[in-house]
Amino acid sequence: MSNDFPGIQRTLEAALEAVRLVAVAYLKAAPEGVDRFSGSVPASCTFWQLALKGHAFYTVASDHLNCAIGYYTSGFDEPADRSGELEQTLAMMANAGYLKLEEAPSIPRLRETPSFVYYAPLERAAVVPDVVIAVGRPAVLMRLQEAAARAGAASQLPPLGRPTCMALPASMAHGAVMSFGCIGNRVYTGLGDDELYVMLPGERLADIASELSVIQTANETLRSYHQNRKAALTRP
Repeated sequence: MSNDFPGIQRTLEAALEAVRLVAVAYLKAAPEGVDRFSGSVPASCTFWQLALKGHAFYTVASDHLNCAIGYYTSGFDEPADRSGELEQTLAMMANAGYLKLEEAPSIPRLRETPSFVYYAPLERAAVVPDVVIAVGRPAVLMRLQEAAARAGAASQLPPLGRPTCMALPASMAHGAVMSFGCIGNRVYTGLGDDELYVMLPGERLADIASELSVIQTANETLRSYHQNRKAALTRP
């Protein structure tokens, strides 16, 4: 794929207005010239918010330990001294009626355990992302999903719900996928009530971006068609 990430971001923003984009890469070696994250966060998806604010950094497994679900979906195995935390978190969610314990084995997770996880605004990406998180309003993400489908890079998965972080490995395995988000993600990232996600497979990002102009024109043409049809066929 093209590594002109600033150019790809400009293409996406020009076609999609207020879309916000985060590059995520799961790595075996630390990226050169990139700082390691040095703070503490309550959830792995908080790293998305930091990248949306303009920060570029990498994390290690221990940086994700406060989030048993995010730790799991990122492909990490529980260390011995934190054994049982995932089970306890799932049990709490089940007791609250949020999910059923039998759903847990079907939650997608990364297939290979990374040594490092890199986050950055797409335009500042120093490595090829494995997945790009797109944040925006439904009408905007609709067009992005349509461009992914036109590029042959969309999954056949339905829009995903909780936990939001499972959408990253799902996209890497199957193609672009929409996520409604979940209550934890919305609290930890500040995702707007009127916003959703589309997760894009990084290796197909340039292909998806190249289809946006066609999708944009098609939507404008069909908007006029449907508006005229609505006016002609509507009777009081």
